Amino acid sequence: MGFDSLPVKGKVTLIDLGSNSCIPCKMMAPILEKIKERYQGKAEVIVIDIYKYRDQAQRFKIRAIPTQIFFNEKGDEVFRHLGFMSEKDIVSKMRELGVN
Repeated sequence: MGFDSLPVKGKVTLIDLGSNSCIPCKMMAPILEKIKERYQGKAEVIVIDIYKYRDQAQRFKIRAIPTQIFFNEKGDEVFRHLGFMSEKDIVSKMRELGVN
């Protein structure tokens, strides 16, 4: 999937922007994998390393990492979180957006 198609129209999309060298990002990696599996086919979960894809950091106006951005099915940004986000909080936000 190319980044040009983000957020994914027709699906709730969670984009996590971070790096593999930031400690909170490393702590979130297994959580994001679980979330990706849990919502497979229902929502898109995309992880972007901003040091590999600096253009995406600019595109999404990233000021700190990790940053999680939630988009609704229409592709509108509906929530942005800076820093570590727990599995429980991600699941809660997904439910708020109608994804079970």
